[in-house]
Amino acid sequence: MVVFPIDNFLPDADLSALSERKQEFYDGLTQWQPRQSAATSSPQLEVSAADYETALIKVNDLLLARHWGDGLPLWPATEARTKWILRGATLPRDHIIGRFPPRGGMVTIESCAIALAMAGGRPEYLPVLVAAVDAFLDPLTTGDLLQATSGSPFPMIVVNGPIAKKIRLNSGFGILGPDPQHPAGASIGRALRLMQQNLGGALPGVGTMAVFGMMRNTNVVFAEDEDGLPAGWTPYVNERHGFAGGSNCLSLAFGNGATNVFRRGAKEETKEEDAVQGLHRIAGYMRVPDVHYLWGYDKGTPGLVVISKVVAAGLGDLGWTKKDVREFLLLHSKVPMAEMNKSGGTAFMKIASTAIGRDSIKHDPWPITSNADNIGLIVAGGGHSSHALWMQAYSPAVLGREIAIPECFDELIKESRQQ
Repeated sequence: MVVFPIDNFLPDADLSALSERKQEFYDGLTQWQPRQSAATSSPQLEVSAADYETALIKVNDLLLARHWGDGLPLWPATEARTKWILRGATLPRDHIIGRFPPRGGMVTIESCAIALAMAGGRPEYLPVLVAAVDAFLDPLTTGDLLQATSGSPFPMIVVNGPIAKKIRLNSGFGILGPDPQHPAGASIGRALRLMQQNLGGALPGVGTMAVFGMMRNTNVVFAEDEDGLPAGWTPYVNERHGFAGGSNCLSLAFGNGATNVFRRGAKEETKEEDAVQGLHRIAGYMRVPDVHYLWGYDKGTPGLVVISKVVAAGLGDLGWTKKDVREFLLLHSKVPMAEMNKSGGTAFMKIASTAIGRDSIKHDPWPITSNADNIGLIVAGGGHSSHALWMQAYSPAVLGREIAIPECFDELIKESRQQ
Protein backbone atom coordinates (compact mmCIF):
# COMPACT_ATOMS: atom_id res chain seq x y z
CA MET A 1 0.00 0.00 0.00
CA VAL A 2 1.32 3.43 -0.96
CA VAL A 3 -0.05 6.00 1.46
CA PHE A 4 -0.61 9.68 0.67
CA PRO A 5 -2.11 12.54 2.70
CA ILE A 6 -5.82 13.04 2.08
CA ASP A 7 -5.09 16.49 0.58
CA ASN A 8 -3.82 14.75 -2.57
CA PHE A 9 -7.35 13.57 -3.31
CA LEU A 10 -9.21 16.84 -2.89
CA PRO A 11 -10.13 19.17 -5.79
CA ASP A 12 -7.26 21.16 -7.34
CA ALA A 13 -4.64 19.21 -5.38
CA ASP A 14 -0.98 19.19 -6.35
CA LEU A 15 -0.44 15.72 -7.85
CA SER A 16 3.30 16.02 -8.32
CA ALA A 17 3.84 13.75 -5.31
CA LEU A 18 2.26 10.88 -7.24
CA SER A 19 4.81 11.20 -10.02
CA GLU A 20 7.72 11.60 -7.61
CA ARG A 21 6.83 8.38 -5.82
CA LYS A 22 5.91 6.27 -8.83
CA GLN A 23 8.73 3.82 -8.11
CA GLU A 24 6.85 2.77 -4.97
CA PHE A 25 3.91 1.78 -7.15
CA TYR A 26 6.16 -0.19 -9.49
CA ASP A 27 7.83 -1.97 -6.58
CA GLY A 28 4.50 -2.73 -4.97
CA LEU A 29 3.13 -4.28 -8.14
CA THR A 30 6.22 -6.35 -8.97
CA GLN A 31 7.69 -7.30 -5.60
CA TRP A 32 4.65 -7.93 -3.42
CA GLN A 33 4.43 -10.98 -1.19
CA PRO A 34 1.18 -12.56 0.01
CA ARG A 35 0.25 -11.84 3.59
CA GLN A 36 -0.84 -14.57 5.96
CA SER A 37 -4.34 -15.58 4.87
CA ALA A 38 -5.60 -16.98 8.15
CA ALA A 39 -7.11 -14.69 10.73
CA THR A 40 -4.88 -13.98 13.71
CA SER A 41 -6.04 -12.96 17.15
CA SER A 42 -5.10 -9.53 18.41
CA PRO A 43 -3.91 -9.14 21.99
CA GLN A 44 -6.61 -8.22 24.49
CA LEU A 45 -6.67 -4.63 25.70
CA GLU A 46 -6.68 -4.15 29.45
CA VAL A 47 -8.30 -1.30 31.33
CA SER A 48 -8.01 -0.81 35.10
CA ALA A 49 -10.27 1.34 37.24
CA ALA A 50 -11.65 1.60 40.74
CA ASP A 51 -15.19 0.61 39.70
CA TYR A 52 -17.16 -0.71 36.73
CA GLU A 53 -18.58 2.66 35.68
CA THR A 54 -15.17 4.27 35.51
CA ALA A 55 -13.77 1.26 33.61
CA LEU A 56 -16.60 1.52 31.09
CA ILE A 57 -15.89 5.22 30.57
CA LYS A 58 -12.18 4.51 30.10
CA VAL A 59 -12.93 1.77 27.58
CA ASN A 60 -15.14 4.08 25.52
CA ASP A 61 -12.56 6.86 25.66
CA LEU A 62 -9.94 4.37 24.45
CA LEU A 63 -12.13 3.15 21.59
CA LEU A 64 -12.76 6.70 20.43
CA ALA A 65 -9.10 7.61 20.70
CA ARG A 66 -8.27 4.67 18.44
CA HIS A 67 -11.09 5.60 16.03
CA TRP A 68 -12.89 2.30 16.74
CA GLY A 69 -16.09 3.87 18.03
CA ASP A 70 -18.95 5.75 16.38
CA GLY A 71 -19.45 8.52 18.94
CA LEU A 72 -22.07 6.68 21.00
CA PRO A 73 -21.37 4.46 24.02
CA LEU A 74 -20.23 0.93 23.20
CA TRP A 75 -20.17 -2.35 25.08
CA PRO A 76 -16.66 -3.72 25.63
CA ALA A 77 -16.21 -6.84 23.49
CA THR A 78 -14.75 -8.94 26.29
CA GLU A 79 -13.85 -12.55 25.63
CA ALA A 80 -16.82 -13.68 27.70
CA ARG A 81 -19.29 -11.43 25.85
CA THR A 82 -17.85 -12.40 22.46
CA LYS A 83 -18.19 -16.12 23.28
CA TRP A 84 -21.79 -15.47 24.30
CA ILE A 85 -22.53 -13.82 20.95
CA LEU A 86 -20.80 -16.71 19.13
CA ARG A 87 -23.49 -19.08 20.37
CA GLY A 88 -25.47 -17.79 17.39
CA ALA A 89 -22.85 -18.95 14.87
CA THR A 90 -23.19 -21.89 12.50
CA LEU A 91 -19.52 -21.80 11.46
CA PRO A 92 -16.25 -21.80 13.43
CA ARG A 93 -15.21 -18.47 14.89
CA ASP A 94 -12.10 -18.34 12.66
CA HIS A 95 -14.05 -19.03 9.46
CA ILE A 96 -13.05 -16.35 6.94
CA ILE A 97 -15.92 -14.60 5.16
CA GLY A 98 -13.68 -12.28 3.14
CA ARG A 99 -11.92 -8.93 3.33
CA PHE A 100 -13.74 -5.69 4.02
CA PRO A 101 -13.08 -3.06 1.32
CA PRO A 102 -11.43 -0.77 0.69
CA ARG A 103 -8.81 -1.30 3.41
CA GLY A 104 -9.13 -5.08 3.24
CA GLY A 105 -9.42 -6.01 6.91
CA MET A 106 -9.97 -9.74 7.45
CA VAL A 107 -13.60 -10.64 8.18
CA THR A 108 -14.30 -13.74 10.26
CA ILE A 109 -17.28 -15.03 12.20
CA GLU A 110 -15.45 -13.82 15.29
CA SER A 111 -15.08 -10.28 13.96
CA CYS A 112 -18.84 -10.23 13.31
CA ALA A 113 -19.41 -11.33 16.91
CA ILE A 114 -17.04 -8.66 18.23
CA ALA A 115 -18.83 -5.92 16.31
CA LEU A 116 -22.22 -7.20 17.47
CA ALA A 117 -20.99 -7.33 21.05
CA MET A 118 -19.79 -3.72 20.82
CA ALA A 119 -23.14 -2.67 19.33
CA GLY A 120 -25.12 -4.17 22.22
CA GLY A 121 -26.44 -7.13 20.24
CA ARG A 122 -27.43 -10.64 21.20
CA PRO A 123 -26.43 -14.11 19.93
CA GLU A 124 -29.73 -14.67 18.10
CA TYR A 125 -28.95 -11.59 15.96
CA LEU A 126 -25.66 -13.04 14.70
CA PRO A 127 -27.14 -15.16 11.85
CA VAL A 128 -28.65 -12.03 10.26
CA LEU A 129 -25.44 -10.02 10.63
CA VAL A 130 -23.30 -12.80 9.11
CA ALA A 131 -25.64 -13.09 6.11
CA ALA A 132 -25.66 -9.30 5.67
CA VAL A 133 -21.86 -9.11 5.82
CA ASP A 134 -21.56 -11.91 3.28
CA ALA A 135 -23.88 -10.02 0.92
CA PHE A 136 -22.02 -6.75 1.51
CA LEU A 137 -18.69 -8.38 0.58
CA ASP A 138 -20.03 -9.80 -2.70
CA PRO A 139 -17.99 -8.14 -5.50
CA LEU A 140 -21.21 -7.40 -7.39
CA THR A 141 -22.08 -4.72 -4.84
CA THR A 142 -18.90 -2.79 -5.82
CA GLY A 143 -18.62 -2.20 -2.08
CA ASP A 144 -15.01 -1.12 -2.49
CA LEU A 145 -16.23 1.91 -4.44
CA LEU A 146 -19.35 2.57 -2.40
CA GLN A 147 -17.38 2.54 0.85
CA ALA A 148 -15.00 5.23 -0.41
CA THR A 149 -17.21 7.37 -2.65
CA SER A 150 -18.35 10.91 -1.94
CA GLY A 151 -21.99 9.94 -2.50
CA SER A 152 -22.77 8.75 1.04
CA PRO A 153 -24.41 5.38 0.28
CA PHE A 154 -25.50 3.13 3.15
CA PRO A 155 -26.71 -0.50 3.23
CA MET A 156 -30.46 -1.17 3.36
CA ILE A 157 -31.29 -4.68 4.60
CA VAL A 158 -34.75 -6.26 4.35
CA VAL A 159 -35.44 -9.58 6.09
CA ASN A 160 -38.10 -12.19 5.33
CA GLY A 161 -38.88 -15.44 7.09
CA PRO A 162 -39.75 -16.65 10.61
CA ILE A 163 -36.49 -15.39 12.10
CA ALA A 164 -37.70 -11.80 11.91
CA LYS A 165 -40.44 -12.26 14.50
CA LYS A 166 -38.31 -14.52 16.66
CA ILE A 167 -35.57 -11.91 17.11
CA ARG A 168 -38.12 -9.06 17.31
CA LEU A 169 -36.99 -7.34 14.13
CA ASN A 170 -39.35 -4.48 13.45
CA SER A 171 -41.81 -4.65 10.55
CA GLY A 172 -44.41 -2.19 11.84
CA PHE A 173 -44.54 1.32 13.27
CA GLY A 174 -41.14 3.02 13.25
CA ILE A 175 -39.19 0.52 11.12
CA LEU A 176 -36.33 2.99 10.70
CA GLY A 177 -36.07 3.21 14.49
CA PRO A 178 -35.30 3.78 17.23
CA ASP A 179 -37.63 1.27 18.88
CA PRO A 180 -36.83 -0.28 22.28
CA GLN A 181 -39.60 -2.83 21.70
CA HIS A 182 -37.74 -4.15 18.64
CA PRO A 183 -34.01 -3.56 19.25
CA ALA A 184 -32.58 -6.11 16.80
CA GLY A 185 -32.37 -3.86 13.73
CA ALA A 186 -30.44 -1.12 15.52
CA SER A 187 -27.85 -3.55 16.91
CA ILE A 188 -27.39 -5.45 13.64
CA GLY A 189 -27.11 -2.30 11.55
CA ARG A 190 -24.76 -0.63 14.00
CA ALA A 191 -22.53 -3.71 14.09
CA LEU A 192 -22.30 -3.65 10.30
CA ARG A 193 -21.46 0.06 10.41
CA LEU A 194 -18.65 -0.59 12.92
CA MET A 195 -17.25 -3.24 10.59
CA GLN A 196 -17.44 -0.83 7.65
CA GLN A 197 -15.30 1.57 9.65
CA ASN A 198 -12.98 -0.66 11.66
CA LEU A 199 -12.29 -3.38 9.09
CA GLY A 200 -13.10 -1.51 5.89
CA GLY A 201 -11.44 1.75 6.85
CA ALA A 202 -14.49 3.93 6.14
CA LEU A 203 -13.40 6.69 8.49
CA PRO A 204 -14.91 10.03 7.37
CA GLY A 205 -12.44 12.20 5.47
CA VAL A 206 -9.82 9.45 5.51
CA GLY A 207 -11.17 6.13 4.20
CA THR A 208 -14.46 7.47 2.90
CA MET A 209 -15.04 10.74 1.07
CA ALA A 210 -18.79 10.69 1.82
CA VAL A 211 -19.54 14.41 1.79
CA PHE A 212 -22.48 14.18 4.18
CA GLY A 213 -21.98 10.78 5.80
CA MET A 214 -23.89 7.54 5.89
CA MET A 215 -27.06 9.05 7.43
CA ARG A 216 -27.36 6.56 10.30
CA ASN A 217 -25.20 4.91 12.95
CA THR A 218 -27.49 1.91 12.61
CA ASN A 219 -27.87 1.69 8.80
CA VAL A 220 -31.31 0.38 7.74
CA VAL A 221 -32.36 -3.09 8.92
CA PHE A 222 -36.03 -4.12 9.09
CA ALA A 223 -38.39 -6.97 8.28
CA GLU A 224 -41.22 -7.11 5.80
CA ASP A 225 -44.71 -7.28 7.32
CA GLU A 226 -45.51 -10.67 5.79
CA ASP A 227 -48.82 -10.95 7.67
CA GLY A 228 -49.89 -7.76 5.93
CA LEU A 229 -49.27 -8.99 2.38
CA PRO A 230 -52.40 -9.11 0.20
CA ALA A 231 -53.39 -12.43 -1.31
CA GLY A 232 -51.06 -13.29 -4.19
CA TRP A 233 -48.28 -10.90 -3.12
CA THR A 234 -45.00 -12.77 -2.63
CA PRO A 235 -42.59 -11.64 0.12
CA TYR A 236 -40.05 -9.22 -1.29
CA VAL A 237 -36.80 -11.13 -0.68
CA ASN A 238 -38.27 -14.42 -1.89
CA GLU A 239 -39.56 -12.78 -5.05
CA ARG A 240 -36.42 -10.77 -5.81
CA HIS A 241 -33.93 -13.59 -5.21
CA GLY A 242 -35.94 -16.77 -5.80
CA PHE A 243 -35.75 -18.18 -2.27
CA ALA A 244 -38.36 -20.73 -1.26
CA GLY A 245 -41.39 -19.49 0.63
CA GLY A 246 -40.97 -19.58 4.39
CA SER A 247 -37.16 -19.49 4.22
CA ASN A 248 -35.12 -17.13 6.35
CA CYS A 249 -33.47 -14.73 3.93
CA LEU A 250 -32.42 -11.13 3.41
CA SER A 251 -31.77 -8.66 0.65
CA LEU A 252 -29.12 -5.94 0.66
CA ALA A 253 -29.06 -2.84 -1.51
CA PHE A 254 -27.34 0.51 -1.06
CA GLY A 255 -29.42 3.63 -0.50
CA ASN A 256 -28.50 7.30 -0.42
CA GLY A 257 -31.65 8.86 0.96
CA ALA A 258 -35.08 8.25 2.48
CA THR A 259 -38.14 10.40 1.79
CA ASN A 260 -41.52 10.33 3.47
CA VAL A 261 -44.38 10.57 0.94
CA PHE A 262 -47.79 11.81 2.05
CA ARG A 263 -49.96 9.60 -0.10
CA ARG A 264 -53.48 9.67 1.31
CA GLY A 265 -56.20 11.70 -0.35
CA ALA A 266 -58.35 14.43 1.22
CA LYS A 267 -61.24 11.97 1.82
CA GLU A 268 -63.30 13.19 -1.14
CA GLU A 269 -61.90 10.52 -3.45
CA THR A 270 -63.23 7.08 -4.21
CA LYS A 271 -61.04 4.14 -3.19
CA GLU A 272 -59.92 3.80 -6.80
CA GLU A 273 -59.02 7.48 -7.07
CA ASP A 274 -57.20 7.43 -3.74
CA ALA A 275 -55.10 4.44 -4.81
CA VAL A 276 -54.09 5.94 -8.15
CA GLN A 277 -53.43 9.42 -6.73
CA GLY A 278 -51.26 7.92 -3.98
CA LEU A 279 -49.19 6.01 -6.52
CA HIS A 280 -48.81 9.17 -8.60
CA ARG A 281 -47.43 10.98 -5.55
CA ILE A 282 -44.89 8.22 -4.96
CA ALA A 283 -43.90 8.26 -8.63
CA GLY A 284 -43.45 12.01 -8.41
CA TYR A 285 -40.75 11.60 -5.77
CA MET A 286 -39.08 8.95 -7.92
CA ARG A 287 -39.22 11.17 -11.03
CA VAL A 288 -35.99 13.13 -10.56
CA PRO A 289 -32.92 13.47 -12.83
CA ASP A 290 -30.76 11.46 -10.43
CA VAL A 291 -27.71 10.11 -12.26
CA HIS A 292 -27.19 7.60 -9.43
CA TYR A 293 -30.02 5.64 -11.05
CA LEU A 294 -27.56 4.78 -13.83
CA TRP A 295 -25.35 2.77 -11.44
CA GLY A 296 -28.15 0.26 -10.90
CA TYR A 297 -29.84 0.67 -14.26
CA ASP A 298 -29.32 -2.89 -15.47
CA LYS A 299 -29.60 -5.32 -12.55
CA GLY A 300 -29.55 -3.06 -9.51
CA THR A 301 -32.34 -0.88 -8.20
CA PRO A 302 -33.40 2.77 -8.34
CA GLY A 303 -34.72 2.34 -4.81
CA LEU A 304 -37.19 0.72 -2.43
CA VAL A 305 -40.85 1.70 -2.17
CA VAL A 306 -42.25 0.83 1.26
CA ILE A 307 -46.02 0.86 1.83
CA SER A 308 -47.99 -0.17 4.90
CA LYS A 309 -50.28 -3.18 5.10
CA VAL A 310 -53.28 -0.82 4.99
CA VAL A 311 -52.18 0.66 1.67
CA ALA A 312 -51.26 -2.77 0.31
CA ALA A 313 -54.64 -4.19 1.34
CA GLY A 314 -56.44 -1.36 -0.42
CA LEU A 315 -54.49 -1.98 -3.60
CA GLY A 316 -55.00 -5.73 -3.35
CA ASP A 317 -58.76 -5.34 -2.87
CA LEU A 318 -58.86 -3.29 -6.07
CA GLY A 319 -57.05 -6.05 -7.97
CA TRP A 320 -53.58 -4.51 -8.09
CA THR A 321 -50.72 -7.01 -8.18
CA LYS A 322 -47.14 -6.18 -7.19
CA LYS A 323 -46.25 -6.27 -10.88
CA ASP A 324 -49.05 -3.78 -11.64
CA VAL A 325 -47.78 -1.38 -8.98
CA ARG A 326 -44.16 -1.54 -10.15
CA GLU A 327 -45.10 -1.02 -13.80
CA PHE A 328 -47.32 1.94 -12.88
CA LEU A 329 -44.51 3.52 -10.87
CA LEU A 330 -41.98 3.03 -13.67
CA LEU A 331 -44.33 4.47 -16.28
CA HIS A 332 -45.14 7.57 -14.24
CA SER A 333 -41.64 8.22 -12.90
CA LYS A 334 -40.10 8.73 -16.33
CA VAL A 335 -38.09 11.94 -16.59
CA PRO A 336 -38.44 14.17 -19.68
CA MET A 337 -35.17 14.22 -21.62
CA ALA A 338 -35.28 18.01 -21.60
CA GLU A 339 -35.00 17.82 -17.82
CA MET A 340 -32.09 15.39 -18.08
CA ASN A 341 -30.35 17.72 -20.52
CA LYS A 342 -30.95 20.76 -18.33
CA SER A 343 -29.41 19.01 -15.31
CA GLY A 344 -26.47 17.53 -17.21
CA GLY A 345 -27.72 13.98 -16.79
CA THR A 346 -27.17 13.05 -20.44
CA ALA A 347 -23.43 13.51 -20.00
CA PHE A 348 -23.48 10.75 -17.40
CA MET A 349 -25.54 8.50 -19.70
CA LYS A 350 -22.80 8.73 -22.32
CA ILE A 351 -20.21 7.37 -19.87
CA ALA A 352 -22.45 4.86 -18.05
CA SER A 353 -20.69 1.62 -17.13
CA THR A 354 -23.22 -0.61 -18.94
CA ALA A 355 -24.40 -0.65 -22.54
CA ILE A 356 -28.03 -0.58 -21.43
CA GLY A 357 -27.29 2.54 -19.38
CA ARG A 358 -25.62 4.27 -22.32
CA ASP A 359 -28.44 3.27 -24.67
CA SER A 360 -31.01 4.73 -22.29
CA ILE A 361 -30.20 8.16 -23.75
CA LYS A 362 -32.41 7.17 -26.71
CA HIS A 363 -35.57 7.25 -24.57
CA ASP A 364 -37.69 10.32 -24.07
CA PRO A 365 -39.01 10.46 -21.41
CA TRP A 366 -36.23 8.59 -19.63
CA PRO A 367 -37.20 5.54 -17.53
CA ILE A 368 -35.31 5.59 -14.22
CA THR A 369 -34.50 1.86 -14.56
CA SER A 370 -34.40 -0.64 -17.39
CA ASN A 371 -36.98 -2.97 -15.86
CA ALA A 372 -39.93 -2.44 -13.54
CA ASP A 373 -38.86 -5.52 -11.58
CA ASN A 374 -35.79 -3.58 -10.43
CA ILE A 375 -38.03 -1.37 -8.27
CA GLY A 376 -38.20 -2.80 -4.76
CA LEU A 377 -41.77 -2.97 -3.44
CA ILE A 378 -42.03 -3.85 0.26
CA VAL A 379 -44.93 -3.99 2.70
CA ALA A 380 -43.81 -2.69 6.10
CA GLY A 381 -44.36 0.15 8.53
CA GLY A 382 -47.21 1.14 10.82
CA GLY A 383 -50.79 0.19 10.04
CA HIS A 384 -51.90 3.52 8.63
CA SER A 385 -52.74 4.69 5.13
CA SER A 386 -51.39 8.24 5.26
CA HIS A 387 -47.75 7.81 4.25
CA ALA A 388 -45.35 5.82 2.09
CA LEU A 389 -41.56 5.70 2.07
CA TRP A 390 -39.25 6.14 -0.92
CA MET A 391 -35.68 5.02 -0.26
CA GLN A 392 -33.65 6.19 -3.21
CA ALA A 393 -30.78 3.89 -4.13
CA TYR A 394 -27.20 4.04 -5.33
CA SER A 395 -26.96 0.32 -5.93
CA PRO A 396 -25.35 -1.45 -8.91
CA ALA A 397 -26.67 -4.77 -7.58
CA VAL A 398 -29.15 -6.15 -5.07
CA LEU A 399 -27.77 -9.15 -3.19
CA GLY A 400 -29.80 -11.87 -1.52
CA ARG A 401 -28.65 -14.37 1.09
CA GLU A 402 -30.30 -17.18 3.00
CA ILE A 403 -29.82 -16.95 6.76
CA ALA A 404 -28.25 -20.01 8.38
CA ILE A 405 -29.75 -20.88 11.78
CA PRO A 406 -27.73 -22.61 14.55
CA GLU A 407 -29.07 -25.78 16.17
CA CYS A 408 -29.42 -24.00 19.50
CA PHE A 409 -31.49 -21.16 18.04
CA ASP A 410 -34.74 -22.01 19.83
CA GLU A 411 -32.81 -22.17 23.09
CA LEU A 412 -31.37 -18.71 22.41
CA ILE A 413 -34.84 -17.33 21.72
CA LYS A 414 -36.21 -18.90 24.91
CA GLU A 415 -33.38 -17.33 26.91
CA SER A 416 -34.02 -13.94 25.31
CA ARG A 417 -37.64 -14.05 26.47
CA GLN A 418 -36.53 -14.68 30.05
CA GLN A 419 -34.04 -11.80 30.22
